[in-house]
Amino acid sequence: MVLNYIWIAFFVVGFAVALWKLVVMGDTAIFGEMMGATFDMSKTGFEISLGLTGVLTLWMGIMKIGERGGAVQVMSRLISPFFRRLFPDLPKDSPAHGSMMLNFASNMLGLDNAATPVGLKAMQQMQEVNPDKSKASNAQIMFLVLNTSGLTVIPVSIMVYRAQLGAADPTDVFIPILIATYFSTLVGLIAVAVRQRINLFNKVVLAYLVGVTALIAGVIAYFSSLEGEALTTASNVASNVILFTIIISFIGMAAWRRINVYDAFIEGAKDGFSTAVKIIPYLIAILVAVGVFRASGAMDVLMGGIERAVLALGFDASWVDAFPTALMKPLSGSGARGMMIDTMTTFGADSFAGRLACTFQGATDTTFYIIAVYFGSVGIRNTRYAVPCGLIADLAGIIAAIVVAYVFFA
Repeated sequence: MVLNYIWIAFFVVGFAVALWKLVVMGDTAIFGEMMGATFDMSKTGFEISLGLTGVLTLWMGIMKIGERGGAVQVMSRLISPFFRRLFPDLPKDSPAHGSMMLNFASNMLGLDNAATPVGLKAMQQMQEVNPDKSKASNAQIMFLVLNTSGLTVIPVSIMVYRAQLGAADPTDVFIPILIATYFSTLVGLIAVAVRQRINLFNKVVLAYLVGVTALIAGVIAYFSSLEGEALTTASNVASNVILFTIIISFIGMAAWRRINVYDAFIEGAKDGFSTAVKIIPYLIAILVAVGVFRASGAMDVLMGGIERAVLALGFDASWVDAFPTALMKPLSGSGARGMMIDTMTTFGADSFAGRLACTFQGATDTTFYIIAVYFGSVGIRNTRYAVPCGLIADLAGIIAAIVVAYVFFA
């Protein structure tokens, strides 16, 4: 229901701003630009879904091999003490535990192409035990909010963009991004846990959280000791080695158990193709709404109002120059990336605004895109409190990014 109101608001606000521009400012091209945005974003949504089809087909096939060979069950047992407390409504032996673990690991490594298929698989597995197929379950909401918080340990693509735009040290945003995204994930977890009355002070939960925190601290310590190209190379190698090791492990375990690996892959691949088709209408719906909002100039109006309010309160408004990236990130990953690049181009890659825009980009994930794709893939229409909790996580990431940027770059 919340997503319904937000979707309508994008169009209504966009129309109101465009009408004002036409009547008051005489901008006769504005409605043409908005209509152009609807066609462009519809095409973009279909192209994204089309491009995702091959990746989904591949990874759904790999996941089916893991299920048949028992690898996913092994992973589930490793993480089940923690997940049983975060996802109490799921059966103890649910294969969704293993799928979620792979999804989180892929996101942390910045492997979006691997994360989405296994994430969709996890949603389907949770949907099988969901008593109300049209309404998001507690487990699905917890999983989705943790996804939208965007915990990423190695933001390779952001560092590559910084290098291309002439940053003296493209990796200087690495630690700020890691700190901001960790706070986003932690706050998202707490928000959902409070809503679902989950005890985060349980000894098992605390042990896992402390362990993850220690792991992230270790990653920070290691990668902060590397510089420039060495950091990018090391992160790329580590990500790809880990990913291919997972593939080989799945295939090897299935072959050892005398599973027909090829048939298992084909069966899973068919599911991946059908899932990609289901995503198309949901993805186009959200992308078109975002496109209208941007093309109307509503985003520019919003930014101008925020800057005036900040200055009126007597605060420094330097961070507002980078804020379009933060506002766009929950709506569109490609849109936020464009805002980040525009900020670095306008103010410089090594400017405060340029570095903060990169930190915003890595701090959270595309909340509405994830909601549209993940819930849409299993036909869920009632998202309950998923959107508010996801936005709370986004807000925490944004605030953390601003604070960290002032500490590191001001």
